[in-house]
Amino acid sequence: MSDNKFIIPLSIIIAGALVAGAVFFSGKKDSAPTETEKKEEVALNPVTESDHIMGNPNAPVVIVEYSDTECPFCKQFHTTMNRIIEEYAKEGKVAWVYRHFPIDQLHPKARKEAEALECANELAGNNGFWAYTNRLYEVTPSNNGLDADELPKIAKEVGLDVEQFNTCLASGKYKDHVQSDYQDGVRAGAEGTPYSVIVTKDRKIPITQGALPFEAMKQIIDAILGSS
Repeated sequence: MSDNKFIIPLSIIIAGALVAGAVFFSGKKDSAPTETEKKEEVALNPVTESDHIMGNPNAPVVIVEYSDTECPFCKQFHTTMNRIIEEYAKEGKVAWVYRHFPIDQLHPKARKEAEALECANELAGNNGFWAYTNRLYEVTPSNNGLDADELPKIAKEVGLDVEQFNTCLASGKYKDHVQSDYQDGVRAGAEGTPYSVIVTKDRKIPITQGALPFEAMKQIIDAILGSS
């Protein structure tokens, strides 16, 4: 996916508290972006086949999420995004890209958990990655509460070779990958998690740092699809 620029001006107004997740925006075609809208442009690494993608990579709406597995709001948003995929992916309208953004100051366990997700990907591909990720979010109590001993148990539950998984995780071979995702998130404007950016053919739209509820996400997606 190319490094897109704003072609259609877009303003995003966050109304009320983040937990309310009320987001409204409007667009006007064929005019230059304002200075405010230029500031909304995101320095996001392009989505490629090396990313963890659920849904059609060529979907008109691609949601890139930066997430911390021990963040309670990420746990909520993970459920929301699974619902979004159920709603839109079957018709190829939305894809979800997962990138790592472990916040060490709050959740020092999250970085190793991110490596565990990458080991699942190595052993079982994209499907294995998502199976492991979904299960980890189901079982973690969040806020750095997941016992590290649960990581190989999750691997077994989702059908991975536990011995190979443990070897991969102990090697630390994915430390650099996780850090690269984190640095990409910082460049893209992430200061907390979950942080999401919507990528369309012509735009990169930062949403907000917070767990937007399903209806708020649906409103944003429907508006984008309706204007395309």
